[in-house]
Amino acid sequence: MRIQGESWVKGHAKIPDRRFGVRSKLTKRVFDFGNQLDVQKHSVHTLVFRSLKRTHDMFVADHAKAIALDDESHKQKMGVKLKTEYGPVLHMPILKEGRERVSHHPDGDDPEYLITGTNAYPSGPGVALTADTKIHRNPSEGAVHSLTLALPPSLARQDASRTAASVAEIHRHAGVAERIHPPSTAVSLLDGGGTRNSALIRRAPTMPKPQWHPPWKLFRVISGHLGWVRSIAVEPGNQWFVTGSADRTIKIWDLASGKLKLSLTGHISTVRGVAVSSRSPYLFSCGEDKQVKCWDLEYNKVIRHYHGHLSAVYDLDLHPTIDVLVTCSRDASARVWDIRSKANVHTLTGHTNTVATVRCQAVEPQIITGSHDATIRLWDLIAGKTRATLTNHKKSVRTLVLHPRQYTFASGSADNIKQWKFPDGNFIQNLSGHNAIINTLAVNSDGVLVSGADNGTMHMWDWRTGYNFQRIHAAVQPGSLDSESGIFACLFDHSESRLITAEADKTIKVYKEDDTATEESHPVNWKPEILKRKRF
Repeated sequence: MRIQGESWVKGHAKIPDRRFGVRSKLTKRVFDFGNQLDVQKHSVHTLVFRSLKRTHDMFVADHAKAIALDDESHKQKMGVKLKTEYGPVLHMPILKEGRERVSHHPDGDDPEYLITGTNAYPSGPGVALTADTKIHRNPSEGAVHSLTLALPPSLARQDASRTAASVAEIHRHAGVAERIHPPSTAVSLLDGGGTRNSALIRRAPTMPKPQWHPPWKLFRVISGHLGWVRSIAVEPGNQWFVTGSADRTIKIWDLASGKLKLSLTGHISTVRGVAVSSRSPYLFSCGEDKQVKCWDLEYNKVIRHYHGHLSAVYDLDLHPTIDVLVTCSRDASARVWDIRSKANVHTLTGHTNTVATVRCQAVEPQIITGSHDATIRLWDLIAGKTRATLTNHKKSVRTLVLHPRQYTFASGSADNIKQWKFPDGNFIQNLSGHNAIINTLAVNSDGVLVSGADNGTMHMWDWRTGYNFQRIHAAVQPGSLDSESGIFACLFDHSESRLITAEADKTIKVYKEDDTATEESHPVNWKPEILKRKRF
């Protein structure tokens, strides 16, 4: 092939380009014989941003222009705003003090008393709140007198007519009123018109010191189960307690002596949850056989079954004031049952994985569930719908515990123990340090929080500050493997003097406080690393 009188080798030939006066090397390119220039192809991304750049350059001058402010429009706007904000208080009773001031100073230029635009009670007849209203600078005599009444007698000069202290004296003793009134209820007494504003005085956040708690020690080991002990419940009279085990039996033990009183058989798989009713002589149990049973303790036999769960039932709880039972299951649902009629009142759906724990309380929200989908849900019992979903955890939530006195609760997971505030589930603080899979939590009225883990360790925490004051790792009992040292459930009895744990070595351990311990023998080793957020 000949081009303009010279030979051409595909991909390597050099040809004269008379149009530009240079020789160009061709690399596998198809040439247009019409001497047209090649069109360079760009991506859509490049073309779009090139268009945006051109548009911006075209209109940038318009954006740079400053719009002049119209004084008349601004004055009208401020007038409407002031009337809207302070309209309801424009016709309030006129203060006597203000009337006297205005009569003595018709010009209103008294440096000791100027009308303030934020005063709820305008002083003087015909005073309107406008944009030109002057700002208050010095306290009035009425405000000074009010503050003097709050000062101790030693600080305020008092005579027969109880005259007010001087302004200089009040400035000298600044902060005394704040020390007299607690920060949470302190009232700011100085304001423009001699009236009291209920403004809270802020206090700098501080890290509270942990309360001292005596350490706990092992008191008794109870054996009798042939499998892992998975659940515990104490009866309302505090005479006996119940345990459910992987040996498919439910055993009732005497709390004082630790002796076996009764064994109940009926489940065909591990018993994962037990609960004793305080409203009737009933015992409720659930297990991995999908069954939920109601036992009559007068006859020691099952009188009701609650059918509906499609998989293993992991936990149950009784409502404290209503004859309602709530169960949760591996089928990712929780069910609300009428105890008497066996009717399924609600099926609480929304979790996307096993619901491992459920708790009930008398006030809203009445049901709280924790799931292996790492979320906690607060449920409206009447509507049967989710009220709030807490997503702070990163791992499965296996246990929940409600504080017996405060309107708070805690959740346990492999990543952290977290404390929450009802009713909306506001986060309070993390309790970090128990680096294991937390299976169970228990708390008493003294603020002792206990966490039991899958590796057999048990940590004691101060509820208020999150201080870990004790760590326990009980020895595995003879006949069990060293790896079988997990704690599956723990519970304080109703006197809160005994802590009962259900463990993987097939035993039940009872702990009590060490009576010989003192603050000197077991001091609080408290070293706050960071300042935690203020809780209440």
